[in-house]
Amino acid sequence: MKKDNLYLFTLLAISIIVFIIGYFSMAYMVKVSTNQFLEIQIESSKREAREFAELVASQLENGTDRETVINNIQKSIEGTDIETGFVCMFDWSGVEICHPDPQKIGKKTNPNESYVRSIDNEINSEDFYDLLNNKQPKGGIRDFSNESRDSEVIYLYPVRNSDWIIAAHANIDKIHKQIDQLRFNFLLVYLLSSAAIVLLCLLIVRFLGSYYEKTFELKNEKLAEEVVNLSKLNADLYSLKDKVSKSVEDADSDDPEEGEDGTRIKNRLLTYSKDKLISVRVDEIAFISTENSITRITCLDGQRHSSNSSLDELYSSLDPAFFFRANRQHIISAKGIYEILRYGNNQLKIILNPASSNAIIISKNKAADFKKWLDF
Repeated sequence: MKKDNLYLFTLLAISIIVFIIGYFSMAYMVKVSTNQFLEIQIESSKREAREFAELVASQLENGTDRETVINNIQKSIEGTDIETGFVCMFDWSGVEICHPDPQKIGKKTNPNESYVRSIDNEINSEDFYDLLNNKQPKGGIRDFSNESRDSEVIYLYPVRNSDWIIAAHANIDKIHKQIDQLRFNFLLVYLLSSAAIVLLCLLIVRFLGSYYEKTFELKNEKLAEEVVNLSKLNADLYSLKDKVSKSVEDADSDDPEEGEDGTRIKNRLLTYSKDKLISVRVDEIAFISTENSITRITCLDGQRHSSNSSLDELYSSLDPAFFFRANRQHIISAKGIYEILRYGNNQLKIILNPASSNAIIISKNKAADFKKWLDF
């Protein structure tokens, strides 16, 4: 259940991040693409108006009569008002001479008709985009008294040696439709790509999650095995302590015994504390340590005594069933062990009671012997 919740929250987090970033990226790309489209449209309209004016002027200069020129222009532009941009021609009085819609020929252009203009007689794509989105008058830029109008003049070019003017129009409705189509295409790509990114991220998260889950499961299994092993070691320790207690209770005298290898096993060790010689029973010893060539014997009650014998000499005279040579610095008694912990790579850490000033570590090589000693 927790795993399902984790995947759900991960999916929601990735979805929110991807969709938020994608939305602002899409809005920016739509704006940039729209500006590029409108800039191309403006430049195209200006160029078309200029070329028409030059064409008309050259025909008039070549002696073509005005009526023929008007007919030729009308034939070339008729029906083009359905495109994003088109041109028309009117005279200085505002009467339409040529127009893509023949019904408007002869009509006078209203002075309040929408005409885009700026201080330097140029209009940039960003300003034009704002004008298209708001069919409202804008001071110093244009008049827009009729909101139902579907086109507006964006460029005027006079014909040389005549009273005619070529006007480049922008088809507002057609441009809006193309911009809406552009926005829809971006939105569609944005939604599909966002969904694909979210899905791929979820699959990757699940794959990585499964991989690490398996790794954690293996580690948990190893830890469980180690916990079982440590529990067994501690159980063996308690069993060994019982054996030591029973062995002490069954002993009839303090006379030395003989070990299996013929060495004499002592029941007491001669130690000294300051100027006093003290005989210590081995069953009262917690551990024996050496530091700076000084051998110290620590008893279960916390008392500490010194010995002139080396650690090797003492260990050879102790019962190996109840004492273990942990390392070069320590001999530990079964009764002195408080707890056994896992340490490092297959190593063991021994906690004594009373505690030793130095950590007692059973190396990897001696761990097997220690476990066998506990299970004696």
